[in-house]
Amino acid sequence: MNPNASSTVAEGTELHIPPRQPGKTRLGVMGGTFDPIHHGHLVAASEVASVFDLDEVVFVPTGKPWQKAGKQVSDAEHRYLMTVVATASNPRFTVSRVDIDREGPTYTIDTLRDLARLRPDAQLFFITGADVMGEILTWKGTDELWDHAHFVGVTRPGHELAAPGGSSSVSLLNVPAMAISSTDCRARVEEGKPVWYLVPDGVVQYINKYGLYVHDAHTSTTPLAVQPSNAISRTDRENPPRSTL
Repeated sequence: MNPNASSTVAEGTELHIPPRQPGKTRLGVMGGTFDPIHHGHLVAASEVASVFDLDEVVFVPTGKPWQKAGKQVSDAEHRYLMTVVATASNPRFTVSRVDIDREGPTYTIDTLRDLARLRPDAQLFFITGADVMGEILTWKGTDELWDHAHFVGVTRPGHELAAPGGSSSVSLLNVPAMAISSTDCRARVEEGKPVWYLVPDGVVQYINKYGLYVHDAHTSTTPLAVQPSNAISRTDRENPPRSTL
């Protein structure tokens, strides 16, 4: 743990940092819709990596998020490629297609099962927003979730944190940058307002190039031509993948 990172722990909340397991890579799993990915996601991943001494953080864009059934969600390939663009400059960040390439609704338990199978050498830390931590007990396969990963809930300012009862596999962390939200970013684009410095520069350019979030263009069913893969990918990066997930 970074000894200078204790200030990120929200007052009155709990922080459990599991010890490092011999021979295991400490792998953060940043799951989300990423519609679009923004600096709050990146800062949260970086903070958790520092506090929990993670070796790597893999971002996993959801394929068909079950919580958002019936809601407008951008094409999965757009969200995946925006995530690749956003994380390209950090050698400790990677991106996985496991949820996008899996058929059917995306459930966290399936994500963790796949990653545990593909990375048996890894000790998993699932990173998610505190706003969904209260719903965790309603997720599919809750009892099994604790067996696969330690959960880290990150909060935005003013959000009251409460860990789900009955589990010591949850830590709570205050990350002020989480005040940025994908919902606000989409609304700003639709209203013609800038999102510079809320999302990475490359993501701003991607949004403009494909006309996302303008007049419901982001709900287009026209997919991008991308080869399916179950690998943690560095698509469009100069450096080759560091791992084969």
